[in-house]
Amino acid sequence: MLLEGQNCSITLDEILDNTNNAIIAVDPQGMIIYANRAVFNILKIPVSTIIGQPITSHFPETGLMRVFETGIAELGQRLSLNETILLSNRTPIYVHGELVGAVAVFQDITILQNFLDSLVIEHEKTKQLQRTLEVVLNTAYDGLIVVNKQGIVTMTNQAFSSFFDQNPEDLVGKPITEVYDNPKFTEVLETGEPVHGYIHDLNGHEIIASRVPILQDGKIVGALGKVVFKDVNELYALTKKIDSLRSELDYYKKTVSENNSSALELLHGRNRIMGSLIQTTLRVAKSGSTVLLRGESGTGKELFALLLHAQSSRSEGPFIKVNCAAIPENLLESEMFGYDEGAFTGARKGGKIGKFELANGGTLFLDEIGDMEMSMQAKLLRVIQEREVERLGSNKSHKVDFRLVAATNRDLEGMIRDKQFREDLYYRLNVVTLTIPPLRERIDDIGILIRTFIKKFNLQFAQSVTGISDEAKEILKKHRWPGNIRELENIIERAFNMVDGTEIELKHLPSYLQIIASHDTRPYVEGSLETILNEVEKDALVIALKNSNGNKVQAAKSLGLSRAGLYKKLIKHQLHKM
Repeated sequence: MLLEGQNCSITLDEILDNTNNAIIAVDPQGMIIYANRAVFNILKIPVSTIIGQPITSHFPETGLMRVFETGIAELGQRLSLNETILLSNRTPIYVHGELVGAVAVFQDITILQNFLDSLVIEHEKTKQLQRTLEVVLNTAYDGLIVVNKQGIVTMTNQAFSSFFDQNPEDLVGKPITEVYDNPKFTEVLETGEPVHGYIHDLNGHEIIASRVPILQDGKIVGALGKVVFKDVNELYALTKKIDSLRSELDYYKKTVSENNSSALELLHGRNRIMGSLIQTTLRVAKSGSTVLLRGESGTGKELFALLLHAQSSRSEGPFIKVNCAAIPENLLESEMFGYDEGAFTGARKGGKIGKFELANGGTLFLDEIGDMEMSMQAKLLRVIQEREVERLGSNKSHKVDFRLVAATNRDLEGMIRDKQFREDLYYRLNVVTLTIPPLRERIDDIGILIRTFIKKFNLQFAQSVTGISDEAKEILKKHRWPGNIRELENIIERAFNMVDGTEIELKHLPSYLQIIASHDTRPYVEGSLETILNEVEKDALVIALKNSNGNKVQAAKSLGLSRAGLYKKLIKHQLHKM
């Protein structure tokens, strides 16, 4: 923009670099493509170093990426960064009708207030600053008015003048007492004391306002009145929302704390093998080496992966988990490598960042690595060797730096012999191997694990279960635990859905565990396999009916049978009259 009546050769970059507002522009992928010099004042790092990086790495709360979802501007977002409160406006960038980027303007509100005061005092000296101030006034508050020492209106914005169905120029130059009755904020001209957040009637509108003196050389030269909320109900709504968010934050803080504590309790215990494994894990975490976690399903391999991440030098970076067995083969490559826009039919507009890039600076956890297809294994090996990835549909490589942790319950050595797993990848993964024992080999930890899950589900179910009966605990100790810790957690959660007191009892456990208890108190059933199975089936039906107080619908549900299926089995065992 040029000053009127002057010839000027100043470039746009020079103008933007000399503004007090920090300006950042991103592409549709959220990568920073422009930042002016004022960004340094916020981040305290050279601006050139952030070009090409994700906006969320430096402004995680900006909400700038929402612009790509809505396609419309968002004004007046407040956010905190480096102990500074910023005011952010976010605007989409359209070229020939296509959304090609977005720009955010950040403003330090504290500095803005000082800026406003100085502009009011010096507004006669420069019309250029006056125009800048008008833009700020019309976007920063729900209403703002400035008077001089004599109470004459020297400046106001559209938001304030709209309370009187007028324009700002209609109010400027008038005594404030002619604008509206009882202009309470003018008291500051006499007292010099600011007042914030008072309720005031402004031409029939109940508002929340603030009043502050304007000082020059220690003397009061004017006063500034600000409408903070143009309707007191907005404050009530905001207060309610803040209370709700505070409660939610407290809940999540407590939940995270409880979950972290629970996770450590799940890993620690009396078992010597487990204790030694934990100590080894803590040492390995510091090294940054690739780790292969081995063990049966449900033994807690992900907990060890999280422990490796939390105790490493990358703990402040991302922890990205990929379940190689849960993602279809035809989607795994695009999930891992990401893709550019138009890379294939159905590709999302703007493309997508892959898991390798998302894990940059942190830990990549590849669960169920033994289920990865051979073709993908070769591509994974190349990433591990070269530490760079190339998105689908792109010819540009991206450097990646992550710590790799893999997990499997498969026999990788056997798979290598059967040509189902690459031997070279195996040796890349098998730098440090941690083998997690199954629950049946750490039965001495059953009591600790039960207490941990009771604590977790008391919080989740808002109950006050104090423990488990000796009878139920003994049955759990006799179980072989094919599902390991995950099975135990599911059993305790199921019990919380059944318990009607403060103690988990045998009747709250699944039928297959109750059958174990029934056979502990009766002679061994002899006969053919068919006879034994019939006896076990009959016991399961009797227990289910007993636990449901004869309610056959509930009994069928607990056994995973339809109502007709239950009746068929009841007739078979002559129990239909129970």
